[in-house]
Amino acid sequence: MFKNLVTISFLAVLSVFSKKEDPIKIYLIGDSTMSVKDQRNYPETGWGMPFVHFFDSTVVVDNRAQNGRSTRTFIDENRWAPVVEALKPGDYVFIQFGHNDEIPTKRSATTPGQFRNYLKRYVADTRSKRAKPVLLTSVARRSFDAAGKIVGTHDEYAQIVRDVAREDNTPLMDIDVKSQKLLQELGPEKSALLFNHLKPGEHPNYPEGKVDDTHFNELGARLMAQLVLAEIRALKLDLAARIKSKK
Repeated sequence: MFKNLVTISFLAVLSVFSKKEDPIKIYLIGDSTMSVKDQRNYPETGWGMPFVHFFDSTVVVDNRAQNGRSTRTFIDENRWAPVVEALKPGDYVFIQFGHNDEIPTKRSATTPGQFRNYLKRYVADTRSKRAKPVLLTSVARRSFDAAGKIVGTHDEYAQIVRDVAREDNTPLMDIDVKSQKLLQELGPEKSALLFNHLKPGEHPNYPEGKVDDTHFNELGARLMAQLVLAEIRALKLDLAARIKSKK
C-alpha cells in the first residue's frame, strides 16, 4: 500500500509541474506602422516588432502586417486567407488598418463604406474559427497646427473602426486617441524623437536625411507597443496574465 501511495503522490506532483497553459497566438494584420521592417529601412520600426517581446513563452506573436496595405489589398493579395486557415480557437487577431484606406490617391484606397465592410469581414472570419478579433484605430501621425495642438489625420476612418467595434461587440483599442495624447504631451519638438527623422549623413540607409511623420523609429515603436500593452490590461484580455512580469 505504501508503494501505491508513493506512486500516486509522484504522479500528482508530476502532473502539476508538467501542466502548461495552452499556447496562444496573436496575429497582427495591418500596415507599415505595425509591420516588420527590412534592414534597408532601419531605423524605421513598426510597433509590432518590440511587441513580440512583451509576453511569456505561452504567447507567440505572428506579425503579418505589410507596408502600404489597406483592408482591401490585404485580402486581394491573399494575405488574409492563410491567417484564417491557420487560426485556432483562442487565438487573437489584432486588426489595424486605415492609413492606406483613407488616401483617395492611393491604389490601396477604400471608400468609407468599403472600409466598414472589410472590417466586418475580418471580425466575422476570425470568429468563424472561434478566434478573437480586436480592432485598433490607426496610430496618429505627427501633425500639429500653428498653435502646437495635435491634429487628427484619419478621424473619419478611426470613427468607423469605433462604430464597427460597437456594432459587432468587438474589443476596441483606440490607439489613435492614445497616441495623439502622447504626442500632445511631448509637443511638436520632442515628439519628433519618436519618428523616423534623420539629418543628412546621420544614417547610411538615408544619406540625404529623412523627415517622416508617419513611421516610427525604435523608441517610437516601443512607446506605441506599450500603448497597446496597456490596452490589453485595460480590456482585461486573457493575454494580460501572460505579459512578462518585471524582475
